[in-house]
Amino acid sequence: MTKIDLITGFLGSGKTTFIKRYVHHLLSNGEKVGIIENDFGAISVDLLLLHEEFGDDIGLEMIVAADKDCYRRRFKTKLISMGMLGYDRIIVEPSGIYDVDEFFDILFESPLDRWYQRGNVISVVDSNLGDLSETSKYILAAQLSASGIVVLSKLDAADSDLATATRERMNQVLADYHCRRKLEDKDILAKPWSELDDNDYAKIQSAGYYSESYQKEDIYDNNHYASLFYYNVHLTEEDMRKMLLDLFADTAVGNIHRIKGFVPNADGSWLQVNATSTNLDIATVSAGQEVLMVIGENLDETEIGKIVEGRSTTKDITKGKTAHREHKLSYDRRE
Repeated sequence: MTKIDLITGFLGSGKTTFIKRYVHHLLSNGEKVGIIENDFGAISVDLLLLHEEFGDDIGLEMIVAADKDCYRRRFKTKLISMGMLGYDRIIVEPSGIYDVDEFFDILFESPLDRWYQRGNVISVVDSNLGDLSETSKYILAAQLSASGIVVLSKLDAADSDLATATRERMNQVLADYHCRRKLEDKDILAKPWSELDDNDYAKIQSAGYYSESYQKEDIYDNNHYASLFYYNVHLTEEDMRKMLLDLFADTAVGNIHRIKGFVPNADGSWLQVNATSTNLDIATVSAGQEVLMVIGENLDETEIGKIVEGRSTTKDITKGKTAHREHKLSYDRRE
């Protein structure tokens, strides 16, 4: 049977970066790996990032869906088609707002229940959680409740005090939603990712998952998560960095969690952007898709547009928006 891992994590936590390291380890050990990107918009920047990293060394698929039923059908169809290709492991990277119950429910359906072995639920959590809205806390609690292991991101060095503080914060979030799960040190991997060794990856690969109940809340009618898309944005690397700093510093734009995408360079290469308020990651890559995405809560399109258009050397920028209300999958299903 093909093992299947789910890697969860809130917006901007570092899921895609972790997946790169995890997959490189799996490939080095001879595993044939496939990745499914779950997205609810027409564009998946993370898919392009992974293709840039691995090329044809892995199977890479994306699911785009606008509602629960469409998502279920396409996810099941994709798993059936990939199940025929002889992968040792399938990794599922969902969006930052996702219900783990939905993942398990689909794997119980025929023929998937005969083809796939449920492997691990791995949660990537920013070691500097910062201020979270009530909606964000709820999503974090839902993900932590099922996690076999929590991998802390953005640690520059082994920091036991920070790891302890983050663990206490996560346990408080779980307790706030009446979840009996209590994370212990053994449930958390807290070290710089550049220092992960074979023992660490062995721990991740044997982490498994949990099934714990927690208080369900109907938060989605008041859910203000959204993604803004900007096309035909042209910036130098210096101006891109300035623009990112402006966006994260300006409280009038709303609560931005992540900015990602690609901007063309004059020489035919691309600037790859993957930024949070604590990490502005800009790199030059050979392939991309001309789009910049701003993801967050209560975003003010007008104020964000002023900053983006003010920095860009082109003024014929086109825009798009995807609300994340459609991410209501089945948070109210588990009793």
